[in-house]
Amino acid sequence: MGEAQSRLVRAGLEPDEAGIDAEVLARNTLGWDRATYLAAGRGPAPASFLRRYEKMVTRRERREPVSLITGYREFWGREFLVTPDVLTPRPETEILVEEALVRLRGRAPGRARVVDIGTGSGCLAVSIALESPDCQVTAIDVSIEALRVARQNAARHGVAHRVRWVCAQLFEGLAEAGDLDLIMANLPYIPESEMGSLPPEVREYEPLCALVSGPDGLDAIRALVTEAGRHLSSGGWLVMECGVGQSDSVSHHVSSVNALEVVEIRDDLQGIPRVLVVQKH
Repeated sequence: MGEAQSRLVRAGLEPDEAGIDAEVLARNTLGWDRATYLAAGRGPAPASFLRRYEKMVTRRERREPVSLITGYREFWGREFLVTPDVLTPRPETEILVEEALVRLRGRAPGRARVVDIGTGSGCLAVSIALESPDCQVTAIDVSIEALRVARQNAARHGVAHRVRWVCAQLFEGLAEAGDLDLIMANLPYIPESEMGSLPPEVREYEPLCALVSGPDGLDAIRALVTEAGRHLSSGGWLVMECGVGQSDSVSHHVSSVNALEVVEIRDDLQGIPRVLVVQKH
């Protein structure tokens, strides 16, 4: 473990991150949870451990994300399959689930209609389907490869039959208009000029279409906001994520769309304004 951590630090990781990653890869190799690892981690390792662990550490030295090495990432307390075709779920995106559930609880009784735009791994759509069984959930993504991963995650968690899957750009796959109770979206928001400065884990291993959106990063979000007003029912909600320093620009665009209003902006754990909650009046 100590040598693995040192190798990862030399590869460019911060010491704390390197230590966490070395442990996660060790536990994954052994098939142990953390409690088992802490209890038995000082004992002799199984014969096959060192060879398999060496391969994993070597991949991480090349800055391949841990989620792609292990094949999964935890989100909202559940494991989600991750491949190079989807964005690795981030902790801050869980705020979208929190806010969506709050807004859904405030709706009148009945089957709420929820759409997840840019579903990627399906972590948002699957989480809502699990937490709100009475919802009618539609998951949309422009990438058929991403939808395959999302379907696998839905099947893994037993809700594949409760989510409608659509390969389309934004709302193109929806024939109806004006009847959605809630729209969730974690769309690309990185400016084109910042792509080269991203960590190798992001720049070299995650899908470009899930990261970058125009010169200022807001092309997809502006298109979403512009169309959302037509698809939301009266009193309906749009809950979306944005990047560092973008909340003011996004709020300004929301105010330019008839009947839409930003009612709350949630900070992430770093104190960065991250999630905008918008309502249609």
